[in-house]
Amino acid sequence: MKSSLAQTIEKDPANWRGRDMMQLTDWRISLTDAHRDELKAAIEKARHSIVPLFDLQKSDFTFPTLGPFLAGLNTQLEGGRSFVVIEGLPALDYDEDAGKTALWGLGLHMGQPAKQDGDGNLLHSVKDTGQKVDGSDNVRSYQTNDHITFHNDGGDVFLLFCLRDGKSGGLSRLVSSVAVFDELLKRRPDLAETLMRNYWFDTRGQRTDGARVEVMPVYHHHHGLLTANMKYRYIHTAQRFADVPRLTQNQRDALQMVQDIANEPDMLMEFTLNPGDILVANNYTTLHGRTAFQDWDEPDKRRHMLRLWLTIPNGRPLPQAFKGSRIYAEAYQRRMEH
Repeated sequence: MKSSLAQTIEKDPANWRGRDMMQLTDWRISLTDAHRDELKAAIEKARHSIVPLFDLQKSDFTFPTLGPFLAGLNTQLEGGRSFVVIEGLPALDYDEDAGKTALWGLGLHMGQPAKQDGDGNLLHSVKDTGQKVDGSDNVRSYQTNDHITFHNDGGDVFLLFCLRDGKSGGLSRLVSSVAVFDELLKRRPDLAETLMRNYWFDTRGQRTDGARVEVMPVYHHHHGLLTANMKYRYIHTAQRFADVPRLTQNQRDALQMVQDIANEPDMLMEFTLNPGDILVANNYTTLHGRTAFQDWDEPDKRRHMLRLWLTIPNGRPLPQAFKGSRIYAEAYQRRMEH
């Protein structure tokens, strides 16, 4: 196992170190004036449309230059470094509806939106609602101002669009899940192997069939690719259910070592998402998180991000364990249909 895994990891362009990435600037890509003009016209057209936003199709957003630019990013997201930051949207000029329209239109030119919860919502507002994950069954980390440990989202890629930033804190954090596993395999191969066995994940009440947990490994070696599914917090909250097996010490150590390695200064990237920035990243090869933040008192100034999940046309083969997953089943099914 170790030999084939090592070969997989060695050749993966998504195996990078954060310190190296922070010395580069080519992962930040700016929109041109022509791109912004096309987007502005599309938002205005959508504003006057009688068709509900989420019924608008790719053809409703005419992007002669912006469309090919966005579609071209997919080769970086799958088969490349696995992330980009798009800069230059006039976010401070947008109200929430305009921001949602912009993100929806941009996303449609990259892939197909994926459901983010049991209600089938396709776009989430990421902001502090005053609720807490601890002591609840369905509150999720993005609804709080908490520090969020390294994890991945659903779909093939996520887009996180900053409309407003907070008063302080809330730094975006990104790490290569491939590089983290590479280090773990070198330091503690026994723990690396543990992560490729089943864990129990809290579904946070988002499964339409009512299932409270899902069972699958954290890392999968599938079709010559290393694919991650890290939900550190939700693996631990699943322990509140009496019928979920208790985490072994090895399982706990493996999860903690992923977080420890990911937080090493040379491994992670830490940066500010400014209003108008969109972080786009592959969920299978990156983990992301954020520092805790303090918000403004004034409601109209408070931190507000918009999140979209997509399946992309060049997405990787997915392990069968994802077939019934609350956040990967849609991507798995779409892959099977092709």
